[in-house]
Amino acid sequence: MLLCSTLSHHSLSLQIPSHFLSKYQNHHKFMPLFLSKSFLFLPTRPFSSISNFTSYMMSSFSPPKPKTRLRGVVFDMDGTLTVPVIDFPAMYRAVLGEDEYKRVKAENPTGIDILHHIESWSPDLQRHAYQTIADFERQGLDRLQIMPGTAQLCGFLDSKKIRRGLITRNIKEAVDLFHNQFGITFSPALSREFRPYKPDPGPLLHICSTWEVQPNEVMMVGDSLKDDVRLMLFLTHSGSLRKTSRSIHMLA
Repeated sequence: MLLCSTLSHHSLSLQIPSHFLSKYQNHHKFMPLFLSKSFLFLPTRPFSSISNFTSYMMSSFSPPKPKTRLRGVVFDMDGTLTVPVIDFPAMYRAVLGEDEYKRVKAENPTGIDILHHIESWSPDLQRHAYQTIADFERQGLDRLQIMPGTAQLCGFLDSKKIRRGLITRNIKEAVDLFHNQFGITFSPALSREFRPYKPDPGPLLHICSTWEVQPNEVMMVGDSLKDDVRLMLFLTHSGSLRKTSRSIHMLA
């Protein structure tokens, strides 16, 4: 499941240029939908993996030159740069207990934010919960696999002098292992030890500040509508959403 989003700041009077539609709408089958301050495109061809996204980025598709250039891409890690290996339902059951898990899941059909959920617990219960979560994450480290296409995409971004950052709710140990095992480095690379963690915009703003770029010059790539797109929506009322068979993409 892959999702990508960019920040942009368009005025209410924004119109889709006629030359954009005439040149690209038929070829790429874009269907424009207007939403408040944004315009929405839903391409019919999905990005089912990092490999497909890489091919899209490296293709000859050349839209009109934007007012701002892409200067950095910030990635999620689990399920985006790496193959998903953590059994999250089992983790949630271990932390919450079966009955509480069922109740919380029913109240949150789009997904459970376990880190947010345990913030209101007592210190002792929090420590036990964090230890349980960390145990599941460390078990996942033994099966860590890079997502196909990741190395090629990173090489392409490097060739265009586009910076690469990482924001994950996983532990720093997992990030360090990823860097060491696969020889691909993201900087800054913010794990959940950096507070506040996503979907709070703090980590992304920190990376933008470190890079000395504006948020509308950055793209976020992840696999969670709840965490990754919400993070971007905190910073802008504009953007466009792409939903595919395996993913939801937000594209400016």
